[in-house]
Amino acid sequence: MVEKMDLQEVEVWDGNFAAAQALRQAQVDVVAAYPITPSTPIVEGYAKFLADGYVEGEFVMVESEHAAMSGCIGAAASGGRVATATSSQGFALMAEVLYQASGMRLPIVLTVVNRALASPLNVRGDHSDMYLGRDSGWIQMDAFNAQEAYDLTLMAFKIGENHSVRLPVMVHQDGFITSHTAQNINPMTDDDAYAFVGKFEPVSEMLDFSQPVTYGAQTEEDWHYEHKAKQHKAILDSRPFVDKVFEEFKKKTGREYKRVETYMMEDAEVAVIALGTTVETARLVAKIMREEEGIKAGVVAPRVFRPFPFDNVRDTFKNVKAIGCMDRSSPGGALGALFNEVSAAIYTGDNKPIITNYIYGLGGRDLTVESLKEIYRELALNAKSGKQNGKIQQFIGLRGPKLEYFE
Repeated sequence: MVEKMDLQEVEVWDGNFAAAQALRQAQVDVVAAYPITPSTPIVEGYAKFLADGYVEGEFVMVESEHAAMSGCIGAAASGGRVATATSSQGFALMAEVLYQASGMRLPIVLTVVNRALASPLNVRGDHSDMYLGRDSGWIQMDAFNAQEAYDLTLMAFKIGENHSVRLPVMVHQDGFITSHTAQNINPMTDDDAYAFVGKFEPVSEMLDFSQPVTYGAQTEEDWHYEHKAKQHKAILDSRPFVDKVFEEFKKKTGREYKRVETYMMEDAEVAVIALGTTVETARLVAKIMREEEGIKAGVVAPRVFRPFPFDNVRDTFKNVKAIGCMDRSSPGGALGALFNEVSAAIYTGDNKPIITNYIYGLGGRDLTVESLKEIYRELALNAKSGKQNGKIQQFIGLRGPKLEYFE
């Protein structure tokens, strides 16, 4: 019999422990894992819960992150509720198998503690691994703090396992800033959390020897195109159900989530759009800029990175004059990934604000309040003049000569 945990109304957890608690409360059947900083405590937490009798499941210690996702695929194909965690280089090694999981429509939950990709080696947080997974066919949701890491992990099971969705789901949180920072958390009781997630009901058990079927067959040009098109449609079609789960969670807990979160956007003339913990800092600075400098500043934050909420982003910016797109990942010879997504969203609308791409925080470099103030001031200047003052892409907080690109 599974033991229940006596949780207080307010617990002090970091993001990793919050995610591990969500795996426990969802009663995950199998976690196949290989440890990597800074996500290790998530799978360690599940293993400890299992050893202490709080979970009736299996913890499979494998030889690599590639093997971890392979093990998750096997467990999910045999009809289990499955999850794991990883970061950075582990995510990169896992990437090959991510496409297998999504192509087979297996509702695996992957908690990704975002960390910079080498080289050079770095264990601190940026969004390199989040961006690496954006075309892998997984739903991607982003937590801005530890409470959200807990909430979104629970919701990830309910979203991915729905028979109309049947897709794997990633939940992202910033390495160390969220994963290792203790905050007040309001957890659900074990009974309420499990009732919300629901009993796992697989569409079918792929690995059923009494009813053998073939998966992973080679298709080439005759059917590969159709398979990928249907997979793309399934991801886009998940949007209404994501909204439904967010609404159900609000009714259950009072905590509201939207695919695009906004702050002070009702009359905003300039806005920053960002992901992760930067969102909370940007909200603070937007409030300061309004109060101290009269700049009508706002903040936009995509909660769901895939499927990207193009229509919501477009509508949010319909009256904005200048936008700062914050990309916490090396652009590798291009404009930032979030910048490109936002530009595509704006392209479909009537309003054409001036968009600037700010690269920042690589390898865990802090983004300061002063840096964000300067960004808002520059956006206000762009809005007033109606033109781009400076180049389109700028590196913020970089030592040495200022780097700017693209006229």
